[in-house]
Amino acid sequence: MNEPFDLYFRKNPFGGEFTVFAGLEECIKLIANFKLTEEEISFICKSLPGSCEEGFFNYLREIDCSDVEVYAISEGTVVFPKVPLLRVEGPVAVVQLLETPVLNLINYASLVTTNAARHRLVAGKSKMLLEFGLRRAQGPDGAIGASKYCYIGGFDATSNVAAGRLFGIPLRGTHSHAFVSSFMSPDEILERSLCSSDGSSTCEDFVNLVQSWLSKIQWSKSLGGIFGETNQSELAAFMSYALAFPNNFLALVDTYDVMRSGVPNFCAIALALRDLGYKAVGIRLDSGDLAYLSSEARKIFHTIEKEFGVPGFGKTSITASNDLNEETLDALNKQGHEMDCFGIGTYLVTCYAQAALGCVFKLVEINNQPRIKLSEDVSKVSIPCKKRCYRLYGKEGYSLVDIMTGENEPCPKVGERILCRHPFNESKRAYVVPKHVEELLKCYWPGKSDKVREELPALKDIRDHCIKQLEQMRPDHIRRLNPTPYKVSVSAKLYDFIHFLWLNEAPVGELQ
Repeated sequence: MNEPFDLYFRKNPFGGEFTVFAGLEECIKLIANFKLTEEEISFICKSLPGSCEEGFFNYLREIDCSDVEVYAISEGTVVFPKVPLLRVEGPVAVVQLLETPVLNLINYASLVTTNAARHRLVAGKSKMLLEFGLRRAQGPDGAIGASKYCYIGGFDATSNVAAGRLFGIPLRGTHSHAFVSSFMSPDEILERSLCSSDGSSTCEDFVNLVQSWLSKIQWSKSLGGIFGETNQSELAAFMSYALAFPNNFLALVDTYDVMRSGVPNFCAIALALRDLGYKAVGIRLDSGDLAYLSSEARKIFHTIEKEFGVPGFGKTSITASNDLNEETLDALNKQGHEMDCFGIGTYLVTCYAQAALGCVFKLVEINNQPRIKLSEDVSKVSIPCKKRCYRLYGKEGYSLVDIMTGENEPCPKVGERILCRHPFNESKRAYVVPKHVEELLKCYWPGKSDKVREELPALKDIRDHCIKQLEQMRPDHIRRLNPTPYKVSVSAKLYDFIHFLWLNEAPVGELQ
């Protein structure tokens, strides 16, 4: 007989009031391919006491998930505590074997996706966000997963080439400081010619063209002679990079000195590339006062645009990195800055602000009898029985409340007055007249049943769904500081049943 288990979490992460659900695709892949090998069974046999019967190991040989059914909220959906993200139905022993791997697949995925979404909300829609976390992630598996789930959460690209290959995530990156410091002087550049972008002509000495532009910048009246001698080894590195990637020239400008060397060296090369029909991408700042440096660099770009008649040069992209997180992005916004793009790594992929989401997996019914898990801590009391979950939307298009009902209760209807009750606090209740009703749990693995299976969407579609979901949330629910808690409720009938079962299952104390 198939018994239902709910997977849910009790508290939103990072001090916020929302979570983004992720990891569903990996769960379905696990269930679709779940089968113990003979080698694995042999290891289990050696690890267990000798008293274990041979019949148990024969049972393990036959186990698969053909009888299991999985109902889940769509991946990328904004979710809230107590509402089941997954309901897994199947033989108790089989579903118990799935508990730990399924929790493992969803806990980190949902945590890092939520972290990425929070960074996106702070940065704003107009900024490009790059995931730079591979070097600091918890091992190669953590790094690959982080790249995938940060993309779902709203990041635009990753520096992780393996993740780009596996998932089709756009790739972005720059050269390293080591690349810059590996050069000594422009004399090391042997191949100096560069064809124009349309192939109609060739500059035989790109190095000389860059040097001439650098001289013009240094003597510019508009710039007031603020630039002196720049670091020539840095200039050599930039020129070498530009010769190799004239359409993708993005320079890391802080190896020696951002304003005295990195920025003027970049500008000289960008202007030389423009003479040949190319457009430099921009600069990257990886240290120092990012707000000040970006603002000063922007002023220089505008001055060069005006003095040398280079349309659009003032809008040259400025990327920043250097251990960025939610707090630093928020601080930069308050200070005022000129960054167009942020590369974020350590704090993003390691979820530095919170180590785990804390999803749990609870049996909610056995032999058609609802089960409840009690605790002196009310937040740990489970909501019994097989449930249906709905999201109710108001007239402005924002979601108002999630409501759980018993499986056989009628579906909430648009325009119908519905009583929504807090699961455990009798005084918290409200009527809602929804303008739109969305059922949250869908069948993603029907097992042997004849139910229609929901198809898993492409990664980009999950990302788009996540972004749309955040737009449908009321701003006060997703703001960074002091967000308003979102309401999660149960129907009046389910509320009454929860408390009936609670009183029935809780032992009665005896005073002496």
